[in-house]
Amino acid sequence: MTNRITSLFGIKYPVISGGMVWCSGWRLASAVSNAGGLGLIGAGSMYPDILREHIQKCKTATNNPFGVNVPLMYPDIETIMNIIIEEGVKIVFTSAGNPKLWTKKLQENGIKVAHVVSSSKFALKCEEAGVDAVVAEGFEAGGHNGREETSTMVLIPQVRKVISIPLISAGGIGTGAGMLAAFSLGAEGIQMGTRFALTQESSASQEFKDLCINLKEGDTMLSLKKLSPTRLIKNEFYNAVQIAEDRGASVEEMRELLGRGRSKKGIFEGNLIDGELEIGQVSSLIDSLPTVSELMNSVISEYNEKVNELITQKPLF
Repeated sequence: MTNRITSLFGIKYPVISGGMVWCSGWRLASAVSNAGGLGLIGAGSMYPDILREHIQKCKTATNNPFGVNVPLMYPDIETIMNIIIEEGVKIVFTSAGNPKLWTKKLQENGIKVAHVVSSSKFALKCEEAGVDAVVAEGFEAGGHNGREETSTMVLIPQVRKVISIPLISAGGIGTGAGMLAAFSLGAEGIQMGTRFALTQESSASQEFKDLCINLKEGDTMLSLKKLSPTRLIKNEFYNAVQIAEDRGASVEEMRELLGRGRSKKGIFEGNLIDGELEIGQVSSLIDSLPTVSELMNSVISEYNEKVNELITQKPLF
């Protein structure tokens, strides 16, 4: 399979792992890259020295391309970007901020840049900023979401209409059939977060993984809308957030309720009661924890099967 995404990043399959906090360390990133996709290290949950360590370990664990996902709201963003440049990382996915701030600097250092958006308006701004690719993420996704709450199936064709650069689809994709659906709407690659979070190589706690593979439809909801809309599993922390939001709590009160390190407590440490448990809607379709290699083989095989099924179908009219 060769297209603009595989050529841009030098990968075999146009499949990219999400740069998820507390899930996307060097083990997951290198496993995805070794399986033919593009693995991303999630810098959002790492102090600068920890990020450098993960980059160095990833370089040792794979000879294939990998990248780093950087939320631009990161408090020590300049240090993070300098580490990425110093360590020779060749691919950066940015999110949660203005792509104009770092795209040119990164590209001047030989780095390909993709930026994550939730609307066609911001996709167009990304193209104007000169990014190499856009990731359009629907609100089915886990973790932080756009305020527009546009679904992937609506978002992808809208973004495809307004930009000419390579387009990656994210949000609610966890299968080969989902990959084909995204491609039919105009995407040239997919980014899977939840599906890769629920693999053997993910650094999420076993308690979190076991919970997620037993989730049913409707067990995740968008929450924390006064701060930054975030898809969460319903637990006691989620319930506390809903009670606060229903009574009209202020932004300051919501920040105090969230506190610090709550996603680490939930995802990484396995506190399923008080932790902030971020995962996507597609989790309700997942009931196993494969290795990354097994997952990649399954996704590509299913994609090819579905393509062949469509080829053999007769037109409806």
